[in-house]
Amino acid sequence: MDLEAIESAVSRETMDWITRLIGLDTTSRDSNLPLIDLVAAEVRRHGVEPVLVPNAEGSKANLIATFPASDGSVHGGIVLSGHTDVVPVDGQEWSSAPFAPEIREGRLYGRGACDMKGFVGAVVARIGQIAAADLREPLHLAFSYDEEIGCLGAEDLVKDMVGRGLRPRACIVGEPTGMRVIRGHKSINLVRVDFRGVAAHSSLTPNGVNAIEHAAAFARFVRSVADEFRQQGPYDDAFDVPYTTCTVNLIEGGIAVNTIPADCSLHFEFRSIGGVDSRALLGRFRAELARIEGEMKAEDPQAGVDVTIVAAAPGLETAADAEVVRLAAEWGGEPSTEKVAYGTEAGLFDQGGIPTVVCGPGDIAQAHSADEYVDLAQLARCEAFLDRVIAHLLA
Repeated sequence: MDLEAIESAVSRETMDWITRLIGLDTTSRDSNLPLIDLVAAEVRRHGVEPVLVPNAEGSKANLIATFPASDGSVHGGIVLSGHTDVVPVDGQEWSSAPFAPEIREGRLYGRGACDMKGFVGAVVARIGQIAAADLREPLHLAFSYDEEIGCLGAEDLVKDMVGRGLRPRACIVGEPTGMRVIRGHKSINLVRVDFRGVAAHSSLTPNGVNAIEHAAAFARFVRSVADEFRQQGPYDDAFDVPYTTCTVNLIEGGIAVNTIPADCSLHFEFRSIGGVDSRALLGRFRAELARIEGEMKAEDPQAGVDVTIVAAAPGLETAADAEVVRLAAEWGGEPSTEKVAYGTEAGLFDQGGIPTVVCGPGDIAQAHSADEYVDLAQLARCEAFLDRVIAHLLA
């Protein structure tokens, strides 16, 4: 297919919505309300009142829109889900303005084009079609905030859907998979540890408690656990990295070269496969931190360790014979036995009793990068997929 044909394969309405959404800077550190307000207005324009689930500060919100079946029922049906936030562009060199989408050589460039405003825009473009359809089951749209910093918004989004008894029978999370049907991914667990030592002049080391040294001891422990999983498993060869991973990714501490550091903060993560109990693994890390804290207090009772769970999103393990896997393939998703190492909100839907797969346009390799893009051919496949979802629900 030549470039002209590729560019014309995506509907104008879909392209209009995707470009409008990319044009809204919804970096996770900022509000997503301009985007939510825009989508909410479109939902209301077609006769449905969306449910908004805000964060504690009211600066962000999830959106749930249920288009009922022809008999008025809102229970059961299918969920189409995506997140509205994007990662920062700070320090990246782009060939074009990241929030001014641009088409070049069969690709749409812009922050979020791939992850995941391409999918969300294609869904929003069909709101009129969905609202006008004679549905035998409801169709739910679920758009979240703060996925990029630990799936924070989706937890309340899923709780709301479960609490209202919607009980959808299947969910599609449209993260970029190249339109492959992905039924498994690892959990993601982000933890901050603050080591509170005691400051002293570096010539008087017995008078202080070195927070950096104790943080370093824990960092070595994290690496030893990572080595254990790499060498001993358990393994799942469906993943490109077929074992649980653990890594320290950020550490800050100290104020001067001649001062025993009183404070050191360490961030680590672990991503577990289905064969590993993530709660038990977190307990193992907590036990080591308790041991280290005991050593610190033995040096000075003022010392200590504080642990903060920054984010904890469950993994996804949908059965190969689940209805949602079959349906996604029937709708045009490419069947796959592969599981992915990156986390998504799919595990939260699954944990809420909603069978879920991940299937969306684009390549995860393009996500978060400078010159992020999605192939227009992928968007065309996504459009065809969504049209089949709607057709499946027709009475």
